[in-house]
Amino acid sequence: MKRLFLAFFILLFMLPQINFAQTSGITGDWYGTLDVQGVMQLRIVFHIAEKNGQLTSTLDSPDQSANSLPVAETKFEAPELTLSMPMLQAIYKGTVNGDFTELTGTFSQGGMDMPLTMGREAIGKAEVNRPQEPKPPFPYYEEEVTFENANAGLTLAGTLTLPQKEGQFPVVVLVSGSGPQNRNEELFGHKPFLVLADYLVRQGIGVLRFDDRGVGQSTGDFGAATSEDFVTDALAAVGYLKTRPEVNPRQIGITGHSEGGLIAPMAAAQSDDVAFIVLLAGPGVVGKDLLLKQISLIALANGENEDAVEKQATYSSEIFDIICLISDTSDMRTILMEVMKRQFSELPEEDKKAIGDADGYIKNQLAKIMTPWFRFFLCYDPAPALEQVTCPVLALNGEKDLQVDPAQNLGGIEAALKKAGNSNFKVKKLEGLNHLFQTCEAGTPSEYGQIEETFSPVALKEVSDWILSILK
Repeated sequence: MKRLFLAFFILLFMLPQINFAQTSGITGDWYGTLDVQGVMQLRIVFHIAEKNGQLTSTLDSPDQSANSLPVAETKFEAPELTLSMPMLQAIYKGTVNGDFTELTGTFSQGGMDMPLTMGREAIGKAEVNRPQEPKPPFPYYEEEVTFENANAGLTLAGTLTLPQKEGQFPVVVLVSGSGPQNRNEELFGHKPFLVLADYLVRQGIGVLRFDDRGVGQSTGDFGAATSEDFVTDALAAVGYLKTRPEVNPRQIGITGHSEGGLIAPMAAAQSDDVAFIVLLAGPGVVGKDLLLKQISLIALANGENEDAVEKQATYSSEIFDIICLISDTSDMRTILMEVMKRQFSELPEEDKKAIGDADGYIKNQLAKIMTPWFRFFLCYDPAPALEQVTCPVLALNGEKDLQVDPAQNLGGIEAALKKAGNSNFKVKKLEGLNHLFQTCEAGTPSEYGQIEETFSPVALKEVSDWILSILK
């Protein structure tokens, strides 16, 4: 009996040592390159650390200048590693080899499953041709700045560009689209806000662009924020500009792209300090209606048959309605899980086989759709805020925008502004342009990285000419 007890005692002390060794092996930096639909390569870096037996991780996306993005859960049960990132609506599942030098797995995000192999050696940046990207020296004044969002307790970092160091100028605050974005709104190898800022300042319009909270040099927690929180960041930028002697305090505007086009009217409705707003592919309808249209348009453009697209829309609509109707998170999760299990059971066998683990798939989907940001965006109606906007408004959409359908959303924006009694607005659809305002063929997201043009000169001129016209 004594011998058995001793063996059990030794086993108890051996197990933590074995687990600790395995945990220690997975820690450190892991480097890989994500192939996004065959159209662009994104470098990914995982930083995994261990403290008091607990693993924590952060993610870098160097090509998007996004660093130290938090990983909500790091789970390692040798040889399987799972990294859950609800703020990115993403999850990575990989298997490590015996000497902890290679991870082979899948990065899942936004309904896409992409193979991702990680190693221990850093990967250099691949060169892409972006002819519009400005290069120094610049014929204007540029300054790295920081400003406070005091109510949120965070510091935002950005770049202020002015036509000259001396003088007083109109200035536009640029607000990025959804997802953690740096000050250049860097995505798919493009820097749209850098190109836009360079163009505007050459026309005499200053620009303040800044890293999203929790991204780049800005502090804060991006994953815990909603569009309402980002409004306070935009207004903090406006407040900062009012302290600058080079800025005309009566000529500060906000230009928002995509979700930024949702934030700009919210900010203008709350503050008379916003002199004008420009909505670049901004939402004009409730989020769930926008997303249902987006899902269908992109699927059809990618060659999906109409019956499958209609079925997907029905499933998505059912999920979206539950999220918007039920406020209690626990009840919502329970009901969503039941509905998603039923939906999974109704899928064709080939789709079930392609998905594989049903429980894991459903858990991953729930993590994506139950974030504070997604729940807010899905159920938010931009009309009430737009109906309170009395300052001048320019709303532009690309004719081939499949993410924010121009007919659906420009119509919603125009109707709301008319209801507000706002007579100083312009709504325009730009032919041949996609969601990023690139000249394109089909408008699908898979084209974004393939197109060398970052921002159509037609769209750039439209924005600049309108701003100058309303400031006369």
